[in-house]
Amino acid sequence: MQLDLNLLTALDALLEEGSVAGAAARLHVTSPAMSRSLGRIRKATGDQILVRTGRSMLPTTRALAMRAEVHALVQQAQHLLSAEQELDLPALDRVFTVRWHDALTAACGTALTTAVHHQAPGVRLRLPAEPGTDDAELRRGEIDLESSSSRPTLPDLRHRLVGRDRLVVAVRPGHPLTAGSLSLERYAAAEHLTVSRRGRLRDPIDEALTKRGLERRVVAAGPTAAFALQLALGTDLVVTLPDAVTRAARDQLGLTTLAPPLPLPDVPLYLLWHQRYDDDRAHTWLRDLATETVQALFTPSTASQQPLTNRSGQ
Repeated sequence: MQLDLNLLTALDALLEEGSVAGAAARLHVTSPAMSRSLGRIRKATGDQILVRTGRSMLPTTRALAMRAEVHALVQQAQHLLSAEQELDLPALDRVFTVRWHDALTAACGTALTTAVHHQAPGVRLRLPAEPGTDDAELRRGEIDLESSSSRPTLPDLRHRLVGRDRLVVAVRPGHPLTAGSLSLERYAAAEHLTVSRRGRLRDPIDEALTKRGLERRVVAAGPTAAFALQLALGTDLVVTLPDAVTRAARDQLGLTTLAPPLPLPDVPLYLLWHQRYDDDRAHTWLRDLATETVQALFTPSTASQQPLTNRSGQ
């Protein structure tokens, strides 16, 4: 059965106004046009809807029974098809999935969760572990916001650069590299640890060393920054990783932080989302709040901004 949903609007006006002329004026149509709509409504429902009594028209029993439901349906349709209303954060009821690198989650997850709950107590956050696959979950809508050190290549994925992190060297207190200046040769000769969820034993640092005729020995590849830092604390392994997102963890463990003995490019940090959320006001609020939270990592105290030498969290 094919239905003209415009008849709902006409029916709502007829039931509210109680006359063809009043309904026509309300919807800015002619009285003959509204009379034709009433005829179609009568045919569709098998009911007179409005019956003439003297100079006025009265709703039938069925019309009275359906009036509230018809009005509610018209209001819902108008809300559905109208421009999105102002975001009511206290009333927002939604679940967001934010998949970040483990170090970023450790550094910002608490602040983000606290801010979200304070502004929108009905919103719930999922912060899953970062898996070994990319992009597909974003495209399917399973992930709302993701972190990455590289820009997406797919045209339907959006990105925002939220900061650039420098690389630092982390070692246990009393590590041999903390004695004297850290030369390039001493750094390369040490035993190293990489952070790679895929278990890669090489990263851009190896390429930088190769250009200088040097090679380092990577003993292990840790799946997370947290694991790598714990391993560095209990061994003589050296781990080179982003500064801002691991600063709190390094200081909490009491690791010593050194400046790399060779120039290394900064690590960009992007937030990624699917284009379906471009005009979603709730998602816009979330990514703006996430941006603010992450960027706070890159405005450390004056003491933390000083050039790195040997800095221990103890």
